[in-house]
Amino acid sequence: MFDRLDDILIRYQQIMEELNDPDVVNDQKHFRKLMKEQSDLQPLVEKYTEYKNTKQTIEDSLEMLEVEDDEEMKEMLKEELSEAKSNIAKIEQELKVLLIPKDPMDEKNVIVEIRAGAGGDEAALFAAELFRMYSKYAESKRWKIEMMDVSENGIGGFKECVFMVSGDHVYSRMKFESGVHRVQRVPETESGGRIHTSTVTVAIMPEAEEVDVEIDMNDVRIDVMRASGNGGQCVNTTDSAVRLTHNPTGIVIYSQTEKSQLQNKEKAFRLLRSKLLEIEIEKKHAEEAALRKNQVGTGDRSEKIRTYNFPQGRCTEHRIKLTLYRLGDIMNGDLDEIIDSLIAADQAAKLANMEDE
Repeated sequence: MFDRLDDILIRYQQIMEELNDPDVVNDQKHFRKLMKEQSDLQPLVEKYTEYKNTKQTIEDSLEMLEVEDDEEMKEMLKEELSEAKSNIAKIEQELKVLLIPKDPMDEKNVIVEIRAGAGGDEAALFAAELFRMYSKYAESKRWKIEMMDVSENGIGGFKECVFMVSGDHVYSRMKFESGVHRVQRVPETESGGRIHTSTVTVAIMPEAEEVDVEIDMNDVRIDVMRASGNGGQCVNTTDSAVRLTHNPTGIVIYSQTEKSQLQNKEKAFRLLRSKLLEIEIEKKHAEEAALRKNQVGTGDRSEKIRTYNFPQGRCTEHRIKLTLYRLGDIMNGDLDEIIDSLIAADQAAKLANMEDE
């Protein structure tokens, strides 16, 4: 580990020297690339520098204790030594976490797809509540939400809802939300007071750039049509809606939220690229899961990941066996405790895998 850290430190120093070179500054593309690499390495370099300083403190304290005669000074040195020794183990663990290979998708924006599952209207109503929960969470992070498609059920619920979340490191925090979300509660339409169980499926897809996924236009059928829905502002009086059919995978994308056919077409292709990228990511996760026993799921839509029990005010995250009794806060977008716990579990699993390898 420390040989690797020394190599990283040498590389960081090389980058800093290059960034001060006028020729590099004039080459903006190369300059931005170096700035990105420097930004990625900086937390690791700072933590390794802290580690080396703490090690030096231990060595200095031990040397001074051997020659120091003053009892008061000896006590101070012993305290300093004890503190440094307790810090060194903590810093080593933090270094191991920082050395975990970063997910290249972590910095990307995401496309979220929420679909009502089992439970009819109750599932659709909960799908709308999950959309509100994620909207509130995005607001707390100062992320931006852009609607891409929505299909309502007529009583305020969503049969399906697709939206983009843009901001800083969105995928790194949202990627664990993919899977089946189960709700247990008494529906408003239930006169007997019986608790019903319904499900909603959530898919989190990193936004795919054209460089990430190349689409052969010969594989795509494009149809244009009148938009459906409540209309207004010419939305359903012109052929503005776009439907894409990707023949190799059978994926069908329908976009009608914009007045312009061109804008709907652009949105549809953004969603198609992200769905194709998601297929590749799921393949990779399946291959990794076959090799590794301990892994936090991040993509299987069939995996039941969380239960929201309204009568008990309880939210249970099944993958890490975390139960919280503050469902109201969670439904209002307070997801940090759940997401932080999932990230910590994922890091622990990856560390265990690194040690096994």
